[in-house]
Formats: sequence, structure tokens, C-alpha cells
Amino acid sequence: MEGLFLPETYRFERGTSDLDILARAHRAMLAALTEEWELRAPDLPYETPYEALIMASIIERETGVPDERQQIAGVFVRRLQRGMRLQTDPTTIYGLGTAFDGNLVRSHLRDGDNIYNTYRHHGLPPTPIALPGRAALHAALQPAEGDSLYFVARGDGSHEFNSTLEGHERAVRKYQLERRENYRSRPGTE
Repeated sequence: MEGLFLPETYRFERGTSDLDILARAHRAMLAALTEEWELRAPDLPYETPYEALIMASIIERETGVPDERQQIAGVFVRRLQRGMRLQTDPTTIYGLGTAFDGNLVRSHLRDGDNIYNTYRHHGLPPTPIALPGRAALHAALQPAEGDSLYFVARGDGSHEFNSTLEGHERAVRKYQLERRENYRSRPGTE
């Protein structure tokens, strides 16, 4: 059921059943996805709207900075087009489920049994990993152009984008290996 409901504010009357509210949110997701799919950029690496929904869910989890959604989408689209792995932490974390204690470690990234581990498996994960909003759907289907293939969290909720592995490794050293005490991967998180 992950990803199949559009996260919005819904008004409803007293007595409306939970199933009616979920059905409404599902219809809203299908309508939004259909609209965005019809306006999609050319040459995207998705064969179906459902694959775009999966990508949108990754974008939703990857950044809380609205201005970065299309850049993140552009990185992931270029990676898929080149046959690179997505290598995104949120998919791996999703696959860990309740076993995730808040600390993603190297053994998690090496786990080939985790079907959501995009460090080990090529392409998109099998299902969405979150409820993507309309902005994430738009980003997945209208990704930013560019040459960035990498990004790393800066620790203030935003990301540094790089087109070379060398630049990315420098950013990883700067932002990940030498973390500030008040580091946070998403805006507003502790």
C-alpha cells in the first residue's frame, strides 16, 4: 500500500469511514500521477507510471528541501540511464524495516538480501518507499537537466551536488566523515 495515497489535507464529514478517506486519497494519487505522467519529460527511464511513483517516493525521502527535488531526480535519472546503481540510503533503510535503529552502517550497504538495497541492486526498488507528494511526482517526471551524478548531505538539510566521483569523495569527507555536532540530514530533524 506504500505510495498509493496522496498525502494532502482532506476535508470530510463526521461519520466518513476510514476506508472512504483512504479511497479518496488513492483516487487523488491516481489523478495526480496520471496528470504528471501525461506531461512527463521525454526519454525518462520509466516504462510505467508506477515506476515514476517509485522514483517520486525516493525523492520524497531523500530531501526536505523543495528546491532540490528536481536536482535529486536529475541525478537519479542520469544514474539509471547510465546503468549505475541509485545508491540511496532511504531505500536501504526502508528495506531494513524495524531492524533499523537510526544508524546506517557498512554491513547494511553490503546486504544483497535486502531487495531495497540500491547499493547492491540495479534499477528501482520493487515498490515505493514513502507517500510522495505532488511536488515529488512532478520532480520525478520533470527532472532537472545537468551533469551531476552524485550528491551528499551537507548536514543542514541540503545537499552538495557533483558531476565527478572525485568531487563527491571530497564532499563526503567534508560533510560526512567530519560531521559537525549539530549535523542533520533533513531540515528540521534532530
